Amino acid sequence: MAGRPSKERATLADVARHAGVSTSTASKALNGRHDIARSTRERVLEAVAALGYRPTTQWEPPPTRTIAAVFDALASPYVANVLDGVLAAATSAETNLLVRSAPDRAVRATKAAARAWVAEQRESGVIGIVGITLARPNAVLQAAKEVGMPFVMIDPVDVEAPGTVSVGSANWAGGRTATEHLLDLGHRRVGWIGGPAASAAARERLHGYRAALDSAGIELEQELVRSDSFSIDTGLVHGRALLALPEPPTAIVTGDDEIAVGVLAAARELDVPVPGRLSVVGFDDTPQAGWTSPPLTSVHQPLAGMGRMAVETLLAMADGVQPASRHVQLATSLTVRDTTAPPARRR
Repeated sequence: MAGRPSKERATLADVARHAGVSTSTASKALNGRHDIARSTRERVLEAVAALGYRPTTQWEPPPTRTIAAVFDALASPYVANVLDGVLAAATSAETNLLVRSAPDRAVRATKAAARAWVAEQRESGVIGIVGITLARPNAVLQAAKEVGMPFVMIDPVDVEAPGTVSVGSANWAGGRTATEHLLDLGHRRVGWIGGPAASAAARERLHGYRAALDSAGIELEQELVRSDSFSIDTGLVHGRALLALPEPPTAIVTGDDEIAVGVLAAARELDVPVPGRLSVVGFDDTPQAGWTSPPLTSVHQPLAGMGRMAVETLLAMADGVQPASRHVQLATSLTVRDTTAPPARRR
């Protein structure tokens, strides 16, 4: 096989073709891996000599692109449904997907540790990262930016890094729609149990709830508003507290479906019939919302669509195309089931 013109630098792929092996095998042979046969290593070294190959000092992405999806807890129905979209988009783009637990909080808070973690991802062949609701990811985001690795956040929490690209849903509109649904049914004492104040999505949903009350001329009562983690325990603890008030709410809007499940459990515990004496609205409309008893009315956000959009945005950024907007929001809608009805006094 003829050598390449001297003015054109040989690549590892050229060496692999000359030696009749795959690019990964050629790389292993040059790196001294022991799982390569001596005859194969000799062919690769002969190809290196024939082509005048010299390893580049710059990092080169592998022929097949690889991305990573990083999150805190796979047990969350929200994360599982977002990952469905991430996997579908990666498969469609013929891109490898690594699913990984997020680095711990100490790594996320320390620049040196964050740089080491990003370097590990890069050494694994990762060209970009999708972060799913990671809390305090700023050091990791900055470390990725320093080496030019695209990073797209889905429903970011505590993000301070400027220029962060994120994908979410129309949370403000969803919170307002959920609250307006209850107001249209005749409820006037409507409570709120939402996620952490550090979550941009949680804040926007709360603002939508407040906007609906304000538009209806209903004064916000602070004793009816609670914020905590996105969890069943949050709904259980704060649901008990709201239902134990001298004048409890007749309806509660929640920040996600898990909180709503906790509220339903609190209502059963206190013998408060749903929707007889209490209406409940969730947020996310995960498949699990249809399995509660009674089935949960919930704001539908396209979780799989958010995952797909994040991957498509990430791959475009890897190709050097900057997104038209750094904050992409997909539309929400309301799925009405059996946990909402007019208040008892209206029937």
